[in-house]
Amino acid sequence: MAFQDQTLTCRDCGKEFVWTASEQEFYQKKGFENAPVRCPECRAAKKQRMNGDGGGRFQGPRQQYEITCSNCGKKDTVPFQPRGDRPVLCRDCFQKQRQQG
Repeated sequence: MAFQDQTLTCRDCGKEFVWTASEQEFYQKKGFENAPVRCPECRAAKKQRMNGDGGGRFQGPRQQYEITCSNCGKKDTVPFQPRGDRPVLCRDCFQKQRQQG
C-alpha cells in the first residue's frame, strides 16, 4: 500500500501538521490503527506533562525497601514493600529459585 502525506489538524492547538508517508508506514508496522490527533509539539508537551505528573510509565527509579533474605539471611533491597505474610528473597536466592523452575 502506497502512503501519501496527509495534512491533519491538532486536537490541542488547532494547528495543521503533516503526517508523512513514512510516519504512516511506521504506524502500520507497529499495528496502530488511528492517525495521530496531536501535532509533534503538542505530543511532546503531553508526554512531558504525563511523565512529570506521575501519569507516565517511566517515573524514575523505584523506591527500594531493605529486607533480610528469608533463605540465607543476607541483607538486600527489593523494589516492593514486603507484606510480611510471605518470604522475601535476596537477589541471589531469587535468581537461584527462578532458575530451578
